[in-house]
Amino acid sequence: NEKELQDVVKQQEEKMFQLIDKSGEVARLKAEVSQLKRSLQHAETEARVLWEEMRGKEHQVDTAYVQERVILQREVDKLRLLLLEKKDENLQLTDKY
Repeated sequence: NEKELQDVVKQQEEKMFQLIDKSGEVARLKAEVSQLKRSLQHAETEARVLWEEMRGKEHQVDTAYVQERVILQREVDKLRLLLLEKKDENLQLTDKY
């Protein structure tokens, strides 16, 4: 009986370590997905700003102005993302406590 219990405990420990490994992998993948979403958002922002600047303009567009607009739009997007993250953190803390 003692040997069987030791085997069962050992199996449970192995399963627990597998779950820990999987949860770490899930967290890493979630972080990677989040980073990819941010990169996509930045690319979409840049494309949107460039499209707005180019639409209806046939003459030379001031590239410094366009770059400034892209940078400013990225900053706005970053601030929006930070705001959403803080709101999520606050909700999680509220739910936790």
